Amino acid sequence: MNTPLAVQELSKITMPIVFNEPLSFLQRITEYMEHTYLIHQACTLSDSIERMQLVAAFAVSAVASQWDRTGKPFNPLLGETYELIREDEGYRLISEQVSHHPPISAFYAESLCQDFKFHGSIYPKLKFWGKSVEAEPKGTMTLELSKHREAYTWTNPMCCVHNVILGKLWIEQYGTVEIVNHSTQEKCVLNFKPCGMFGKELHRVEGHIQDKSKKKRCVIYGKWTECLYTIEPKVYDANKRAEKKSGDSKKHKQNAGRGTDDADEMPDVEDTVTMIPGSTLLWRIAPRPTHSAQMYNFTSFAMTLNELEPGMEGVIAPTDCRLRPDIRAMENGDIDTACQEKERLEEKQRAARRERAKDEEEWSTRWFQQGPNSYTRTADWIYTGGYFDRKYSHLPDIY
Repeated sequence: MNTPLAVQELSKITMPIVFNEPLSFLQRITEYMEHTYLIHQACTLSDSIERMQLVAAFAVSAVASQWDRTGKPFNPLLGETYELIREDEGYRLISEQVSHHPPISAFYAESLCQDFKFHGSIYPKLKFWGKSVEAEPKGTMTLELSKHREAYTWTNPMCCVHNVILGKLWIEQYGTVEIVNHSTQEKCVLNFKPCGMFGKELHRVEGHIQDKSKKKRCVIYGKWTECLYTIEPKVYDANKRAEKKSGDSKKHKQNAGRGTDDADEMPDVEDTVTMIPGSTLLWRIAPRPTHSAQMYNFTSFAMTLNELEPGMEGVIAPTDCRLRPDIRAMENGDIDTACQEKERLEEKQRAARRERAKDEEEWSTRWFQQGPNSYTRTADWIYTGGYFDRKYSHLPDIY
């Protein structure tokens, strides 16, 4: 049986740079925005159950880029920021590393035409279980749709990277994600299924939407790596019964014997989700570029996140991750410089912390402040505004 090797959190351990991918964790959380078109679609719908279906699809799509992403993003430095403006997708985003111990990243995105706000703060709690690393993404996601005066909240599923010591790395996500519409009291419950003994459930997501009287209004099913469908509960249940009868009783064979020192074999993945007649497609993942495997398994969206376009320098904040020299060196394939720069930046951060301690000075965040979430009342970090006014003279020199 696996037990944690140490109570100490992995986030406090310096990992060799070969385990990294050339993005900061602030850029990784920006990948939630890859399928923003789902939010825009939800804004146009008059039926709240249909809006919830698309919000559920957005919540699932937001973690889809984790598939096969076994590189660890760089830990953001305290005060590090990242901005993204996508006029073609109709939104802008700002994020800030608001705490170092524990590491907390806060983000805020808004529609350029005031249709929605999407924000949250994430404290990834990591545990090492001998052969695997489990990440619990503590923190609340909040999506507000202004036209409908609605707010939805949820937390992301658990993520586990297997075979961190030996064997081929592979990822699974599991746990229950509960999306609540605080205006209508409708709720979507999504079960991200763990791999299970035979791997049949790997990547599967299944759940339902219920109204405020807890009546099941629709079923949602699919895979977080592929697509998501919705269907009427009666049709879904009838299909399940028929499946059982017609001989889902084929016995699955297992390559038995996962010894304690062996790698956890990644189960064979059934490639596609079988669409039940009468289903409606909510979301399908965009195919990854052909050279993705040589580029840390990045999606097309992820590949653009560290681009420093002409004219950006001097406009974006000097704390933006695009200006981080260790990540830039790694992206350029200069691993020795990346290692030296990473060490230098971490030492600079420690020295700044010692100076503050000596002067009994508290670190003050720039764009977010701690406070309760307006809807769940749980601890959160709230955007205070002002970032896009482009007044950055007061920012610390962190690089």
